[in-house]
Amino acid sequence: MKDFFTLFWIFAKIGTFTLGGGYAMLPLIERELVDKKAWLDRGEFLDCVAVAQAAPGILAINVAILSGYKMKGFWGSVTASLGAALPSFVIILLIALFFHEYEHNPVVQRVFMGIRPAVVALIAVPVFNLAKTAGINLKTVWIPVVCAGLVWLLKVSPVYVILAAGLGGWLYTRRQRRAP
Repeated sequence: MKDFFTLFWIFAKIGTFTLGGGYAMLPLIERELVDKKAWLDRGEFLDCVAVAQAAPGILAINVAILSGYKMKGFWGSVTASLGAALPSFVIILLIALFFHEYEHNPVVQRVFMGIRPAVVALIAVPVFNLAKTAGINLKTVWIPVVCAGLVWLLKVSPVYVILAAGLGGWLYTRRQRRAP
């Protein structure tokens, strides 16, 4: 029972104090589950993130579900996802109740303007950490750059990019296995 409380507390703490969504949460989740608790190794965490990104839904909740399941089965996934979602739900509910009264307040507007650059940095850190863990190097950096360009500049649906990348990975692996 203590492990379930610890699992809930880890995700609740991260969900309460992280701005910027799922990508900003990833380094904190990794630090807690991989570095501090050693419940997952880096490869397992990277696999959870990859599957969570490919699955529909909110990234942080998907990571919580997958890592909770890996550690404690079905009830671990329920516990972790509740821990990740509950604080955000309560905070958003409170903001929704009171924000309309203060949204035009200059102090509130300045606070939100100051938060924006910090959120960009919080999202950039896990991107670089994931790239390093995934083995992105000078020979393979073109792959995420091309994928980002397709989605951002050419407005190609991410679904097609993911399917093409999966097919390319499968073909590459198949070719590598045939090579002598």
